[in-house]
Amino acid sequence: MSELRTDRLVLRGWRESDLDPWAAMNADPQVREYFPDVLTREQSKASAARFQADLDRRGWGWWAVEVRTTGEFIGFTGLDPVDEGMPFTGVECGWRLARRAWGHGYATEAARAVIGFGFERLGLAEILAVTTATNLRSQAVMRRIGMTRDPADDFDDPSVPDGPLRRSVVYRLRPEGRRPV
Repeated sequence: MSELRTDRLVLRGWRESDLDPWAAMNADPQVREYFPDVLTREQSKASAARFQADLDRRGWGWWAVEVRTTGEFIGFTGLDPVDEGMPFTGVECGWRLARRAWGHGYATEAARAVIGFGFERLGLAEILAVTTATNLRSQAVMRRIGMTRDPADDFDDPSVPDGPLRRSVVYRLRPEGRRPV
C-alpha cells in the first residue's frame, strides 16, 4: 500500500485508533450535510474496514488523513472507481474532513496529492469528482485543484432518495489541466 505525504499531511492506511474520530465525524450532521443520513458507529467501522481492504488489495483507495505535526486523524481522501449504476465511469477523487479541519486548506492539499498519485503512478487519463449541486464548499475545492464542470454532465444520483440532495454535479480533470502545487 502506498502512503502519501504532503507538507502538512500524511495519507495512510486505517488504524484502530481512527475509529472513534471517524465515527464521530460520520455522526456529525454538519459533516454529513450533503449525504442522506449520518452513519452509525457500526456503519463507520464497516466503511473503514472496506477502505483498508481496498488499500491492501490494490495499493490505493480511500486513505486516512492525519496532520503530520500532531498525528491527529482528520478524515479521509483518495481515489476510487465510480460506483456501478452511475451515468459515467472512471476514477473519482474525494474527501471528507472533520469540522475542526475545515478552512485550513487540508482538503485541497490532500486532493492534490491523490490527483498526483492518480496521474503519475496510476497513469489515469482523467480523474472525476462528484458532489451534490448544493455542496458549494466541495465544488470550490474542485475548482482550486483545476477541475472543471460541464453542466451537461449534471445528473440525478440513483443512489440518493428523491429530494434536494439527489441532483449532482461532475467535475473533471485531465493531466494537462493540473495546477501546480
